[in-house]
Amino acid sequence: MSRECYFTGKRTSFGNTIARRGKAKYLGGVGRKITGISRRKFKPNIQKVHAIVGGKLRRVRVSAKAIKMGLVQKRQKRNYKPATQTAGKPAEKAAD
Repeated sequence: MSRECYFTGKRTSFGNTIARRGKAKYLGGVGRKITGISRRKFKPNIQKVHAIVGGKLRRVRVSAKAIKMGLVQKRQKRNYKPATQTAGKPAEKAAD
């Protein structure tokens, strides 16, 4: 299972991190020097959500950006409150 968004196709991308030393020229220095370059990863913010895909409820991995953009149609929330019974209630006794 890859770290990829179901809707946007975002996935882990790679780049470099550059370590520098020195003082910038515009601040009065002789310039910044590169002392090292190493690889790094840019990971998307992937969330697992219950979404309606093709009319069926599925658990998919989507990016937070796709959720914010409204590409994900989430499932309806369940109502956990018990139904109120009005017809089946016993009659209350009248106080004298």
